[in-house]
Order: sequence, then structure tokens, then C-alpha cells
Amino acid sequence: MKIGQLSKATGVSPRSIRYYEKQKLLTAKRLDNEYREFDEVDIKRVQTIQIYLELGMSTKEILEILKCHDDINAYTGSDGFCDEMLEAYEDKREEISGQIQSLMAVQRRLDQRIEQMREQRVLVNKEGSAVEETSPLGEASIR
Repeated sequence: MKIGQLSKATGVSPRSIRYYEKQKLLTAKRLDNEYREFDEVDIKRVQTIQIYLELGMSTKEILEILKCHDDINAYTGSDGFCDEMLEAYEDKREEISGQIQSLMAVQRRLDQRIEQMREQRVLVNKEGSAVEETSPLGEASIR
């Protein structure tokens, strides 16, 4: 199948498919006219690449996983166990856990600031105007 057909079958743009090929994630045969020719198995491979990209993995990480996957299939004909795949999954999970912790800390700071601003709004509404207001950095300023 040609690149346009692969694109249609996977929902991935021809530009992305060419990028995957450049990154060695995908290999196409070249016809006499230099057109790329893909096999049916490339549909699943592109879909697999998309899944890993959605998980936030880099093309380098994906390449290592695909190499491992290709080696397993070459010898066993099935999806088997591969240390590199497990390690990549564990590393990505650890990275995501760190991101979650950072985002939760940001969320707590935002919640605190929102609460401060609501309290200030109540005071302003009660008094008609604020004499002193706290800046986003926690510094007092006179209005």
C-alpha cells in the first residue's frame, strides 16, 4: 500500500509517517519509481507508535521498545516479555508520577491563592474598598 493508503487506514498524516520512517520507527520498501510501499503489518505498527506517543514516550524510547518487540516476534512469533520494554514502562510511570506530584503542588498553591482572593473580595464588598491588598507574590501593597 502507498503512504496515502496507510495514512487513511491509520488516521496518521503522511508527514507523520515520513517522520516515523526518518526516525527508523517504520521501514518502507521503495518501488522503482521511489514511491514508498507499506505492508498490512505497518498499519498495526503505526497504531502502536501512536499509542506510545500518546503515553508521552519519545521516538527514541519507542524505537527501543519496537526493537525489543521485533526481536520477540522474530523468535517466538508472539508478544513476549522483554526487559527493555518493562524498564521503559517503569521509567515512564516514574516520570508521570513526578509530573503528577508537581501538578498537585501547583494546584495546592492555586487553591490557596484563590481562597485568599475570595476572602479579599468579601472584605472589599463589605467595606466598599480595600485599604491593603496582597499581590500574587504575597507582598502587601497600598491602593
